[in-house]
This record gives sequence, C-alpha cells and structure tokens, in this order.
Amino acid sequence: MGNGSSINNPPVDLTVTRIKFLREPTSRAWLDQALAHLDIILLDHSHCERKAAGVALNLMFRYPSNVKLVRQLTAIAQEELQHFEQVNQQLQLRGIPLGPLAAPPYGAALNRLIARQEPQRLLDTLLVCALIEARSHERLNLLAHHCPDPELGIFFGSLVASEARHYGVYWQLATESYPLVQVTERLTQLAQVESDILASLHPQPRIHS
Repeated sequence: MGNGSSINNPPVDLTVTRIKFLREPTSRAWLDQALAHLDIILLDHSHCERKAAGVALNLMFRYPSNVKLVRQLTAIAQEELQHFEQVNQQLQLRGIPLGPLAAPPYGAALNRLIARQEPQRLLDTLLVCALIEARSHERLNLLAHHCPDPELGIFFGSLVASEARHYGVYWQLATESYPLVQVTERLTQLAQVESDILASLHPQPRIHS
C-alpha cells in the first residue's frame, strides 16, 4: 500500500499473523489516524456493526431457500447486533452521542464489483463480505494492541475473534456453493481491488478508511 511504504511512514509493526485474505496489510498512516480520533472510530464502528447485521439479514431474505446460509447468517446477524449494542454502551460511557457519519468510499466501491446476475452475484457478495470482515478483524486487532486507552483496547480485543469467525463463515459458504478454483480466482481479484481502495488514506478517520 502506498501509505505504508515510505521511510517517513513505515509499515505497521503487526503483532498478529497477517491475514491471507488481504493482499496488503494496513498502513501505519491509518493506525496513526485512528488512534488520534478514537471517538470517531468508535462511533464509526457502531455504524459498521449495524450495517453488518443488515447485510446478513438482507442475504437471508434474498436466499431464503438456502438453509445453511440462513442458519449461519442468523447467528452472524444476532452477534453483529450484540456488538452494536456493546459499542453503543462504550459510546455512552465516554459521552459520545450517536449520530450520522459520512461513509468512506470503501463499501460502495466494493459493492460496485458485485455481479448483478446469478450465480455470480451470490459468490461476489459472499467474498466481498468475507473481505470486509477480514479487514475489520485486522484493524480491530491493531487497535487492541496499540490503543492508548487500556479499557478501550480490551474492548476492541474482545471483538477480534468474532470478526475472524465471520469472515470464515462467508468463505465457507462460498466454497460450499462454488468450485474452489473459481472462488480462489475471484477472491484474488476482489482482494486486489480492496487493497487498491485503501491505498490512499481517506481524509476522514473510519474503520475502513
């Protein structure tokens, strides 16, 4: 990533295993930006959890006859809503009011890559969801390790395992519905675009900026 390659802006010293889904690790620039605006990052994370629950629910409505998908995404939607409530409790503890935030281009740019026709549409949707969850996992882990507020760092750390589980579920659903070669090839394409989107740091601090 361009933001993490210069001498003045070295790559983040990751204390976690690099996630194979992601083509490029998060830059030091993002971490510095996030740590300097933790109130906004926490508020944005509330929005992310709510959106993630909505995505899972929308997939359940779109594919109601896919029994395994419905069962797996029911659990994800419930957990995302639990996290939404937990993040909102953290906001309340810190006196941060709930409110709107302009979304970064990340999600919309990835959604534009999803095919409009089946069967490619479901595959693309599952893989985009997997990438978003994988990036969330990586960045929450970074915040957990580097947050100057110990209590907030512990809170971020409490969410890490579930994010890993979520991207694993989306990946598993994809590989059970499509040939592995097709899934792997498409994931490689989408993952490259995902990293390209994040190569330029968004001026407003966000979980996916």
